[in-house]
Amino acid sequence: MNSSGSIVDDQGKLNNFAVEPKVYVDQQGDRTGFTTYAEMLNGRLAMIGFISLIALELLTGHGVLGALASL
Repeated sequence: MNSSGSIVDDQGKLNNFAVEPKVYVDQQGDRTGFTTYAEMLNGRLAMIGFISLIALELLTGHGVLGALASL
């Protein structure tokens, strides 16, 4: 092995890929699946949707299907 991290094999060929890169796990990027963040986001979006439907019914006097039928 020379100072650049490459290895010369038994045939005299330079092997640049002999040194493995460091592998690490990024703990900050774990925001997929059933996580606390995902559940809080789903709950907040559901609350916004529910309040929006109530406001729509109060403003129009019709439910969602009635409001869509009048379009």
